[in-house]
Amino acid sequence: MPEGDVVLLTARRLDAALRGRPLDRADLRWPTAFEVDLVGRTVREVATYGKHLLTRFDDGRTLRTHLRMDGTWRIARTGTPQARARDPRVRAVLGNTTWTCVGTDLGMLDVVRTRDERTLLGDLGPDLLADGFDVAAPGHGTGRSAGVDVATERILAADAAGGFRHEHDPGEGAPLAELLLSQRGVAGIGTIYAAETLFAHRLWPWASARAVGPGVVRDLLLTARRLELAAVATGPQAQERYVHGREGRPCRVCGTTVQVGVANRPPYERPVFWCPVCQAPGQPTGARSSGAP
Repeated sequence: MPEGDVVLLTARRLDAALRGRPLDRADLRWPTAFEVDLVGRTVREVATYGKHLLTRFDDGRTLRTHLRMDGTWRIARTGTPQARARDPRVRAVLGNTTWTCVGTDLGMLDVVRTRDERTLLGDLGPDLLADGFDVAAPGHGTGRSAGVDVATERILAADAAGGFRHEHDPGEGAPLAELLLSQRGVAGIGTIYAAETLFAHRLWPWASARAVGPGVVRDLLLTARRLELAAVATGPQAQERYVHGREGRPCRVCGTTVQVGVANRPPYERPVFWCPVCQAPGQPTGARSSGAP
C-alpha cells in the first residue's frame, strides 16, 4: 500500500497538472458518485492528509480518493492514447485542455463539501507529513500542541486501552508496530516506515508503547517523518531499506537473517520485517547503533 511519501508525491503531480484550470472532462466511475458533475469546475488544489488525496474545487466541494493497495493516479497529455482511460479498472478521470489524470484501481472515492472533509478524516491522527507536525503553533498561553505531541498522546491512549493483541505480546499494552500502523494514532505510516523506524531505534516491534515511554514514542514519530520526507526529496526508490522486504537476507548491520512477523489480527494483518538481534526484546530503550538510519 502506498504510504504518506508516495501519496504526497502523487498529490504534487496532480496539483501541477490540475490546479487553476477548469475541467473539460470529469468521469467518476464509482457507484455513489457516477452522477456527480464536476465539468467546468476549477481545481483549487490537490492536498493530502495521511494516505488520503483531497482534490478541492472552486465550488466548495472535495473529491477524496485513496489508493489502498493497488491504486494509482497517472497523468497523460490530453488527446493522447494514454488519456482515453478505457481500462475497466479506471475509477476516475479528471481532465483539462492540457492534462488528463486517470485514477486506476482506487480503493476509496467520495465527493463531499470541503467544509465536511472531517466527516471522512475525523478518526485519523495528525498527518505525519503536515507542515508544523513537529512544531507547536504559536498563540495565547502555550499555543496549540504540535502534531507529534498529539499523536504521541493518541498512541499512548490506544496502548492503555489494549489495542490489538499479538502472540508475541507479553500482555502489557499493544505492540508498537500495530500502533504505528493504525492511522488513528498518526496518519501516513505504513509497513515500510513502521519497520524501518522501529529498526532505526533498535526496538522489538511487539514492545508496548508504555514500556518504551512517551519520549521514545515521540522520537519514533519524528524518525518516521524524517525518513518519509527524505523519500519525498529523493524518490522512494532511492531510499535504502534496512529490513523491510528483506526476509531471509542478512541484516545490513549485524548480518543476522531478517525475519518477518505479523501485526494486527485477520483480516487486518500486516507484515513486519525485523532483525532478531538488533531488535531483540529487552534491548536498551530506543538504542541506536552507528551506521544505521
